[in-house]
Amino acid sequence: MSDPFDNENSGRLLAEERGGDNAPAQSVSELSAALKRMVEGNFSHVRLRGEISGLKRAASGHVYLALKDENAVIDAVIWKGAASQIAFRPEDGIEVIATGRLTTYPGRSKYQIVIERLELAGEGALMMLLERLKAKLGAEGLFDPARKVPLPFLPRVIGVVTSPTGAVIRDILHRLADRCPTRVIVWPVLVQGEGAAAQVAAAVNGFDSMPADGPVPRPDLVIVARGGGSIEDLWAFNEEVVVRAVANCTIPIISAVGHETDTTLCDYAADVRAPTPTAAAEIAVPVRADLIAHLGQQRLRMARAANRYHERGAERLQALARLLPKPQQLLDPQRQRTDDLGERLRRGLAHRLSDARGELARASGALRPALLTQRIARDRDRFERLWRLMESLSPNRVLDRGYAWIEKRGGGVVTSAAGARAAGALTLHFGDGAVDARVERPGGKAYDPAKPEQPELF
Repeated sequence: MSDPFDNENSGRLLAEERGGDNAPAQSVSELSAALKRMVEGNFSHVRLRGEISGLKRAASGHVYLALKDENAVIDAVIWKGAASQIAFRPEDGIEVIATGRLTTYPGRSKYQIVIERLELAGEGALMMLLERLKAKLGAEGLFDPARKVPLPFLPRVIGVVTSPTGAVIRDILHRLADRCPTRVIVWPVLVQGEGAAAQVAAAVNGFDSMPADGPVPRPDLVIVARGGGSIEDLWAFNEEVVVRAVANCTIPIISAVGHETDTTLCDYAADVRAPTPTAAAEIAVPVRADLIAHLGQQRLRMARAANRYHERGAERLQALARLLPKPQQLLDPQRQRTDDLGERLRRGLAHRLSDARGELARASGALRPALLTQRIARDRDRFERLWRLMESLSPNRVLDRGYAWIEKRGGGVVTSAAGARAAGALTLHFGDGAVDARVERPGGKAYDPAKPEQPELF
């Protein structure tokens, strides 16, 4: 049997199959498929510990990355369905433990791991992720004290974001009832595990978007609460979506997540951090009994202040009253002036009465009968002279001497022959009466005023 690697055969131009050859030529696809079956068969379930590097999120929802340690690197892919189930947001530099299966990618002659579950490699990696997220959000100003708003002194409605079945809500309600009964609206959410962060963020945004005049009253204060637990149990309150919702909420928020020693990013974003949910209820409202006692003290202080003000006012009034003159001293000059004016009025009336009597006497002297008779005689003489003058000028006196005056039948004096012809029918007035006349032409025919060529009257 000849050596297939014999130098004699190495210079052949055309490949040919020879008898006894147990390595027939394969296609690249055949070899890639064989490798894929071998890798997937022998490494169908593996867990790898490594640091994430070169992470990319495709528009399809798939995630591509590489896992590396100090000596080696392996490509990895997380399909969309598995990526949505990851409990944290993968980032470069985070040490993780990936569970999945090995496969090959013939298109690039590479092998890779298809990750089905991705977890942080211990609390150290979790804390590193937490610090990186804290630094990122802090750089955006989400934890800036200037963003925080004061809590209302006595909220009428309190919204609580927590689990409806845990001890937390019972502790909050019990503490509020003891201190100051207040209306509470609970928005039930998951407080750990898959989907918890999304529900908490949706609850905070839901309270914030409620209208002030809606059927459900808008809270004056919101409490985000959860009991104690490990950092992994509290991780939902470190998620970026929750932190942003709390920081952007326009309603004042108290964060009461975990016990006093537990700290989450939600605490930094909230307006006030409470060490426990019970403490959050104590911070939210004052003690009703203390308020009543305080109001009582204020009422007493107000009454004492009013009394002191009244007493001081009375003292000032008495001091001013001593400086004022006596009423008798103020009235005496006015009384004297009244008497003086009364005397002057009496004298003035007497003088006026005397003047009136003199005027009356003078007027009555002018009304003697002799003077009136003389006045009437003078007036009668004037009247008679005027009457004689009128009689002399009266046209009736002329008529008595044989004259007459002519009047149109319809009214109006006629003073010319043309006027008589125009009138046709006339009335002649004599001293002893009036006679109607008609204008005629010679022959006894009536004169037609429309024909001026006709002869005149007579």
